[in-house]
Amino acid sequence: MPDSKKNLYLLGRPFSPLYSATMKLRSSLYKRNFFRRYKMAVPVISIGNLTMGGTGKTPIVSYLANFLKDQGYKPAIISRGYGGVTGNKVNVVSDGKEIFLDAEQAGDEPRLMAETLAGIPIITGIVRALPCQYAIQALGCDILLLDDGFQHLAVDRDINLVLFSADYLAGNSRVFPGGDLREPVSALLRSDAFLMTGTSPRNRDRAQRFAALLQNRFPHKPVFFSSYTADAAKEATTDQTYPLTILPKPLYGFCGIARPAAFQHTLSEQDISLTGFTGLRDHQPYTSRIIRQIQKEALNTGAQGLITTAKDMVKLKNFDFSLPLFSLQMQTHIDNELKSFILERLHPLK
Repeated sequence: MPDSKKNLYLLGRPFSPLYSATMKLRSSLYKRNFFRRYKMAVPVISIGNLTMGGTGKTPIVSYLANFLKDQGYKPAIISRGYGGVTGNKVNVVSDGKEIFLDAEQAGDEPRLMAETLAGIPIITGIVRALPCQYAIQALGCDILLLDDGFQHLAVDRDINLVLFSADYLAGNSRVFPGGDLREPVSALLRSDAFLMTGTSPRNRDRAQRFAALLQNRFPHKPVFFSSYTADAAKEATTDQTYPLTILPKPLYGFCGIARPAAFQHTLSEQDISLTGFTGLRDHQPYTSRIIRQIQKEALNTGAQGLITTAKDMVKLKNFDFSLPLFSLQMQTHIDNELKSFILERLHPLK
């Protein structure tokens, strides 16, 4: 954890009990129907976190949407659309056939899912009950996936899946603003299952120990595992995909995601030689000044090309680059046990 973040958490620690109590009260008021909860006419699966920062929700949401489509469902993905400037109550990023909003309008993650998920509508809105209802009534969807939905208690869900990064686990285990947790650990009582994301030989033992702690604390909630592999990169101007082994060498890396160091580590694991790396804040809006600075650094260090994430790439298409630009293409792998768990939960709801 960077020293600046540690210092902020140290300053915020006295306020953690107050924030924790507020989140507990909020959850209790929803449970007692003091705040309205919307029950949808179709099954709802929520994919979310307890922790701040990235746990790999977007790849998991995308994977599960494709999986459910293959099982004969007609899924839609419902997102808040963080970072998008379009402020309508219902924003149709894609109806599954055509993409209507760019990354600036929709947000980077919804736009990325719209580009990569054929036949699956992507809809955003702050009050997520409204895009949920639109997906059912206007598009005929028969199952909904709430992206980052664990804390969005206004929409009832049939499966509550909580993700933990195998690298970062529960962070410092303190509640914001003194730590990485969005809510106290007791909030996990609302969950139905846990998924450890990004497991690899490097972190598997630690992830399994954390999974054992979860099962000891929440014995009736299963823990599943997922992993990622990277075996190709897509070139920005042609959309052509290349094996990593034939990319220009060396490259300069950059990204604007929750944990830039994780992407840098992934590049290292793929033996991609870097002359340097720039980490930006999550959902960073790109400007000409930022692009010029990145290219200047890359050229000064002798890089023969640039590499970033697929999430960043959707925001870079209108910029000119003097060096070839690639996005790393990640593949998601999920335990078959999780897929069976989901289908078993959905079967009585048909």
